[in-house]
Amino acid sequence: MHNRIPKAQGLYNPANEHDSCGVGFVANIRGEASHQIIQDAAIMLRNMDHRGACGADPNTGDGAGMLTALPHALFVELAKEELGVSLPEPGRYATGNIFLPRDEEDREFCRAALERYIAEQGQHLLGWRAVPVDPDAADIGPVARKSQPVTEQIFIGASEDIDNAEFERQLYVIRNRSYREIEGRDPALRRSYYICSLSTRVMIYKGQLTSGQLMRYYPELNDERFTSHLAMVHSRFSTNTFPSWDRAQPLRYMAHNGEINTLRGNKNWMSSRQGVMESELFGDEFHHLLPIVDPDTSDSGTFDNALELLLLAGRPLPEVMMMMIPEAWQNDDAMSAEKRAFYEYHSCLMEPWDGPASVVFTDGRYIGAVLDRNGLRPSRYYITHDDRCIMASEVGALPVEPENVKQKGRLKPGRMFLIDFEEQRLVSDEEIKSRFASERPYGEWLDEQRIELDELEPKSEPHGFYPETLVERMRVFGYTAETMQFMLIPLVHAKKDPIGSMGNDAALAVLSDKPRLLYDYFKQHFAQVTNPAIDSIREEPIMSLECYIGPEGNLLTATPEHAHRLRVPHPILTNEQVAALKHMDHRDWAAKTIDITWPSAEGADGLPGALDRICAEAEAAIDEGFELLILTDRNVGEDRIPVSALLATGAVHHHLVAAHKRTRAGIIVETGEAREVHHHCMLIGYGADAINPYLAFEALWQARLDGLINEKLEDDDAIVEAYRIGTAKGMLKVMAKMGISTLHSYKGAQIFEAVGLGDEVIDRCFVGTASQIKGVGLAVLGEELRRRHELGHPTRERSGEQDRTLPNDGQFHWRAEGEKHGLNPQFIYDLQVAARTDDRGAYQRFSDRVNFDSRERCTPRGLLRFKGIEDNKSGIRKPI
Repeated sequence: MHNRIPKAQGLYNPANEHDSCGVGFVANIRGEASHQIIQDAAIMLRNMDHRGACGADPNTGDGAGMLTALPHALFVELAKEELGVSLPEPGRYATGNIFLPRDEEDREFCRAALERYIAEQGQHLLGWRAVPVDPDAADIGPVARKSQPVTEQIFIGASEDIDNAEFERQLYVIRNRSYREIEGRDPALRRSYYICSLSTRVMIYKGQLTSGQLMRYYPELNDERFTSHLAMVHSRFSTNTFPSWDRAQPLRYMAHNGEINTLRGNKNWMSSRQGVMESELFGDEFHHLLPIVDPDTSDSGTFDNALELLLLAGRPLPEVMMMMIPEAWQNDDAMSAEKRAFYEYHSCLMEPWDGPASVVFTDGRYIGAVLDRNGLRPSRYYITHDDRCIMASEVGALPVEPENVKQKGRLKPGRMFLIDFEEQRLVSDEEIKSRFASERPYGEWLDEQRIELDELEPKSEPHGFYPETLVERMRVFGYTAETMQFMLIPLVHAKKDPIGSMGNDAALAVLSDKPRLLYDYFKQHFAQVTNPAIDSIREEPIMSLECYIGPEGNLLTATPEHAHRLRVPHPILTNEQVAALKHMDHRDWAAKTIDITWPSAEGADGLPGALDRICAEAEAAIDEGFELLILTDRNVGEDRIPVSALLATGAVHHHLVAAHKRTRAGIIVETGEAREVHHHCMLIGYGADAINPYLAFEALWQARLDGLINEKLEDDDAIVEAYRIGTAKGMLKVMAKMGISTLHSYKGAQIFEAVGLGDEVIDRCFVGTASQIKGVGLAVLGEELRRRHELGHPTRERSGEQDRTLPNDGQFHWRAEGEKHGLNPQFIYDLQVAARTDDRGAYQRFSDRVNFDSRERCTPRGLLRFKGIEDNKSGIRKPI
């Protein structure tokens, strides 16, 4: 069996796994089981074939599946006929379909591992049966046939001394323990072993199939004895993903149409929370469940992993969905105080899983759907007079006679649609959310526990303006005359991010001869294809920059202390605010300041050691009980070189994620390096909780004194406020390009691609970030930092009048001694001469330089060589 995800190679990276699909369900509201539900679901699935996909082989689908209730009557007969076993009453036994390797020895090892943990957890193995499959009748393609697993079904009986809920938790432990043992023996074998479901309530039939193949591949779905009161279906379209049998949906509790844009951040935060997770229900067995998130699953699979943990740890399914996909509560003045407090409290526990998403979910008692806060995925439903509920990605997935329609509608942004089979009714969004919002006094807990920035005193630190050293520090941190002219001054004048035109033809940072900032090595991702961007202006009511920062509590419990966090309405902090945080001694909170500079005497070679020290000090501070870490480069001077704030932030963040300690402290970055919207987005995207760009403030204050700032900005405070407003608009715009609505979701989400950074840098500071062409390591980055430091503190023989002014390296406008550009005045002159005088020689000079001179110095494609091309004496390559 080859049911494995390939390793990263070429342009393929398994980290970029996303789905965009068709989802739906059919259910009898009264909970009455029938085979008609299965037949209706099959029709719905076939009618959503256009929402699935296939490869060059049209008979190999990206995936299709069906989740049903456990068909007790059928399994009683099959167990008696095939196994000679009498099954217990419903709820006292579990079953599930399991994908096993095709090699008999490997298959036996997997079975034995599962059986061993069934016995160790005190449960009873009742037997195995082969699940009938018919690949010929389904006419599955050669790709799906080659990776086709052996599908078997296991029956497990509950021990007499546990209830049904505890039995479900034991099944979760059994499944995870078997995964860990098989992973330890052979990770490739683990990819060939997959438990579709193991439950007392539901069954899942799925595979690397098209929508029309599922019922033919699994003949027992057509058996009249196969009855269910619910059926959830999914037709998979793999966006930037690799299809496989195990990645087909439904997953164990949900099916998903859309993409989780914040996936990397969600994974990292879930991993970090493991360090403080405990569960009374699982007790000492909780460690068997770690890691919570399968590192090789898709975005939908990751969501399902987190949902399953929260559900089995004791939270009701609707409450879990409210936590993971909350409404846009921050700016909704019409929302009730109780519901708003529910969402605000739970934002202290978990970030939203953001992105365009329509999620259908069930645990056997409930079945429902929820739409993301943007509402960018369709979800239509019908309620019929014969008590059927039909929900699908579109109208018409299952034909219904008009006279049988009792109620119909569409799911609205942030709303939940829920059927409760125990109460035998459709529960309204307002009712279900009000019920959970009023269970605990969330508003009182927030009022008593949260910390506000306004509560903190700024102490007696000075304002932070040091004009005597301003220029040299600006030179050290890479400021240029263009930084002021095109970025900072327009930002505060317009109170929005400056807009350029005609693209950027400056050389990539990795190909530049100048000591470029680390931020220049990254490009922001943007939404595309089926994953739409949003308009940050029109969608302002659903967007927010507010975050809670500082130590998180145990995700699996709910106590007043979970709200004991610091609320930060804006990610850009003033000098007074960061000074107050530095000296914080308030309600048992304290901050540790960590210097992110290193001795200039060590030169570029000192960078790796500096990163080691910074990470060690950060972890030690957390172990000592500090709630905030403040990374600062204010110690920069002639004898101290600043580590890039981005490099330091990424290194500390990922070091703490790996140690499962990241959620035990907040990270504040006090830096002279960051000043543009892109810089702030990158720092937040790689784990910073808030930023104090003190040097940008100082530069603007000096510009006001020099008469370069509009008179309406009459003092320093007005300039800082204008900067914060403009930066906020810019950050919201950047988030919106990726379809992300909240900074809470964007934080740590790593929505970037590196261009020209080697594995040494990525694996240490930007784990999981794509860097397709590889590139420079810490040695080169250290040299760039050293060279910039020398610009501000030149050696005596190089010092001169120009050292008291800002350089102009021509990043935006071409300069003779400045940055390389794809086009320059000589190119344009030759083109104009050719156009005006029909001079073929001028055009030849233009085309030669554009094709062979400029591009090779500015872009990766210019580094490519083609056969039949050689250099001539003039240095310009021409065809042989």
